[in-house]
Amino acid sequence: MSDTPLRLGVNIDHVATVRNARGGAYPDPLRAARLAEEAGADGITAHLREDRRHISDADIDGLMEVLSVPLNFEMAATDEMQKIALRHKPHAVCIVPEKREERTTEGGLEVAREENRLAHFIAPLRDVGCRVSIFIAADPKQIEAAHRIGAEVIELHTGAYCDAHADGRVDDAERELEALRKMSTFAHSLGLEVHAGHGLSYDTVQPVAAFPEVRELNIGHFLIGESIFRGLTPAIQEMRRLMDEARQ
Repeated sequence: MSDTPLRLGVNIDHVATVRNARGGAYPDPLRAARLAEEAGADGITAHLREDRRHISDADIDGLMEVLSVPLNFEMAATDEMQKIALRHKPHAVCIVPEKREERTTEGGLEVAREENRLAHFIAPLRDVGCRVSIFIAADPKQIEAAHRIGAEVIELHTGAYCDAHADGRVDDAERELEALRKMSTFAHSLGLEVHAGHGLSYDTVQPVAAFPEVRELNIGHFLIGESIFRGLTPAIQEMRRLMDEARQ
């Protein structure tokens, strides 16, 4: 447990997924972002994918105009995305792996094998004032590589832990959770700020929120799904409550 404040970043990608299913303008991700702010979100996360399957360029334009909390701009390490980020200069950019055929981000970025390319890729982003985060698995080699290339933040992929929990694989869930715990401590020891996210729900958030080194959780799909049943504001407020409870 820790007295250090824990930030909640709300990912609004899947509001855009619902909108795009009909090809219209509703529901509006920008409205969701403003509601999330009012409900206690400390930041908004949006992933502009190469294929624009959910968030659009216009959404990013709008978010930069209306947000009063930081935007965490998730993006692949491509020239196109780098140009967009350099134009907007969001508070933070999170570099994520991306494959066209995947339904969602399936794992962490392979940093160790692409160290030189990624170091050159993130340098201009840091130069314009963006905080650079790398989305990676709980693997010491990847964390060390992220540190060497000059990232200020890592975001640990919590998907394997959440999947094991959902499937009732208790031993696997505990094993994944322990890896996340150890790697949070390790990354912090290197001077990296530690974030975490992917697949977190009411049932899985508290063990991760209790890690004293973790400073931010980014949560989206579960909150957007839960908002169907209880509304976006109450869904976010309950997540905020559980995070705060775990931290006390």
